[in-house]
Amino acid sequence: MTDVKSIECDVCVIGSGLAGMATALFAAARGLSVAQVGHTGEIIFASGLLDLLSVYPVREKRMWRDPWAAIDKMIGDMNEHPFVHIKKSDIKAAFDEILDILKEAGLPYQRRINRNSDILTAMGTIKRTYAVPHTMWNGVLALEKKPACMIIGIRGLKGFSARQITAALRPDWPNLRAASVSFPDMDQFSEVYTERMANALLLPRNREKFAQIIRPLIKKSKFAGLPAILGLHRTVEIISHIEELVDVPLFEIPTMPPSVPGLRLKEAFERSLRRRNVQYFATNRALKVLPAAEGHFETQIGQNQIEHTVYTKGIILASGRFIGGGLHADRQHIRESIFNLPVYQPANRADWHRRDLLDPRGHLINRAGLKIDRTFRPVDDSGHPVFETLFAAGSILAHQDWMRMKCGSGLAIATAFGAIKGTQSIILNEAAAT
Repeated sequence: MTDVKSIECDVCVIGSGLAGMATALFAAARGLSVAQVGHTGEIIFASGLLDLLSVYPVREKRMWRDPWAAIDKMIGDMNEHPFVHIKKSDIKAAFDEILDILKEAGLPYQRRINRNSDILTAMGTIKRTYAVPHTMWNGVLALEKKPACMIIGIRGLKGFSARQITAALRPDWPNLRAASVSFPDMDQFSEVYTERMANALLLPRNREKFAQIIRPLIKKSKFAGLPAILGLHRTVEIISHIEELVDVPLFEIPTMPPSVPGLRLKEAFERSLRRRNVQYFATNRALKVLPAAEGHFETQIGQNQIEHTVYTKGIILASGRFIGGGLHADRQHIRESIFNLPVYQPANRADWHRRDLLDPRGHLINRAGLKIDRTFRPVDDSGHPVFETLFAAGSILAHQDWMRMKCGSGLAIATAFGAIKGTQSIILNEAAAT
């Protein structure tokens, strides 16, 4: 039997999606000692784009250019949405902090502070988002100006068709053209993968080969778009080098998941955790959490058996919804997986989904989750905190429909910030009292 190791720290973050990562980094930045547990599988499915809020009301599919005005409108209508519990100034501060962390980790983002931006997708549609990886920013500018632009596909890459993208957009962008090339030294493969190509471009000689192939195609273009393959690391160096070789500004287009931008996010966060001395258990899960003395917690973590016991003053639950394992549904009810916390949900199983899959009102199950107080503590049916030092953040929270409202990253980052403010306040008050 494996020896169980004991760890003591201020907080344990359960979950390592975007909300979990942001929570751990916010906590460490405020001088709290942190242990984090959870798999990072979900982040690799991210597009790399960081939404704040772009669609509200969902039923009307109203698109907002100003995300802050959208938030004002939403919280005026939905007085239980998690954004109600956090000031807009704190949401802005949270985004500033996360983007600074990502820049420090070698993954800079660009945005317009008071405005959402539009970006191309691999399906030839337009997505509205808030913060954009620097590798994609020229795509925002190209879409606004619509100059002569070449979209370049890679033969053998599934889920990305330059011809489909241009066909969908050419009515409003007549100077948009498409081409398809073979990636250097991969033309013998019937299928190629974004991660492998991104790794290949870490070598300057492969960038030179790639530039020689695409330069004749794009010499008359003002911009050129590519699938997101411009390096897993050192993206600033790689895109600058290839742009110098082809003499045209480049931009990436998000690809189907799992994606290189998702892998970049994952690795940037993990580098940041290491720099801040977060004890990160990436391949483990919280097997069981027990209340300990004086309102503290004992978290037993491991893969299939207990490997570590973490003793903490507080816990932040950022375990996600059904895919992340934070919520579990049987044939009758939805339950929270670790503490068995009360879950806000439709009274009857028949009300979880509407008859029409594409019903503009959305499905009620999407708004199921944990109800919280103003300090982001899960509450019981009477509105009282279930535990004094248990907090929650991210998509596990109730009264939001992040996917349809295009606010998933904003929800994760903002509520992580709010949960840490609540955690820090209670822990500092406890320390002062002792």
